[in-house]
Amino acid sequence: MRTPLGRVRNLGASHSGTSDFWRQRITAVAMVLLILPVIIVVMMLLGSNHAAAAQTLGSPLVAIILLLFIIASAWHMKIGMQVVIEDYVHNEQLKLAAIMANNFFSFAVALASIYAILKLSSGV
Repeated sequence: MRTPLGRVRNLGASHSGTSDFWRQRITAVAMVLLILPVIIVVMMLLGSNHAAAAQTLGSPLVAIILLLFIIASAWHMKIGMQVVIEDYVHNEQLKLAAIMANNFFSFAVALASIYAILKLSSGV
């Protein structure tokens, strides 16, 4: 059963439509496409010292692939946890705090990972 306003706006019970659903699927497809190159890069880095890793990551193609994978996976993680929090946390203040913590954590993980890749790829 949908209200007339819900039918006009095409929104579901969450009042946000399917945007999170589609963002989750897009990031999943991006990660599926990028996982094989990431595995190859990681295998190339196994047993390498810092200089060899910096040389491997110094390639712009390798750095871009890793950065895209990091961005897609951090965004995917953020959306997935937010959906879980919205579905299972019923206290509104706790839900807001958990979503804020999730956003901060996802951003911090992405930022630290991006910084590490950029630092290694620049050879510093």
